[in-house]
Amino acid sequence: MQVDASVLGSISAAHLLHDFGVAGVFVVLFLEMGVLLAFFLPGDSLLFVAGYATVAHNSLGFSMSLPWLLVGAIVGAVAGAQLGYELGRRAGPTLHQRESRFYKKEYVERAERFLTRFGPAKAVVISRFLPIVRTFVSPLAGVAGMSRRDFVIWNVISGVGWTIPLIVLGHLLGNISFVRNYVEALAVLIVVISIVPALVHYLRERRSTPTSQ
Repeated sequence: MQVDASVLGSISAAHLLHDFGVAGVFVVLFLEMGVLLAFFLPGDSLLFVAGYATVAHNSLGFSMSLPWLLVGAIVGAVAGAQLGYELGRRAGPTLHQRESRFYKKEYVERAERFLTRFGPAKAVVISRFLPIVRTFVSPLAGVAGMSRRDFVIWNVISGVGWTIPLIVLGHLLGNISFVRNYVEALAVLIVVISIVPALVHYLRERRSTPTSQ
């Protein structure tokens, strides 16, 4: 069965992988972790589909090298987050002054509350698994004055802990016929599952925040 990449949306993981391969994985993760306006990029689904693409005779019509994919994903995720941290150290309060159609102050404020609640080290690790939040935590760790040494350590740990499991999951499940037939639907499911923690966190925040009279 040939995958219809359009089902994955305008930014299709399968389409990106077909056209750009490991370089595409590196660039997407680097941008998602390092550039605030790239918070919408499909990191989770991209890693899963990329892992599936390393399986021989998969249904995507192309294949990728698992070792090179692991290297590209880890380097892209870690380097991007490090860029975000360095920009945060330099940008400081200007993060709060930005506002546009796609960039909302509430994203920064939500990430700030997340950083305060868990502390810089835990926040850097946990945020990797939360879409949108993971894009903003790195620069805010820089704004908060987290030491570069500590950030590098937890950045590497979280980068490895986020990328490898999703890639390996896609690779291992790729030998199952059901996955071969419905990889595009499973990629969407990965996105939905990755959003659930952020949604739960948001709902808890709303319930705990007193409403103004």
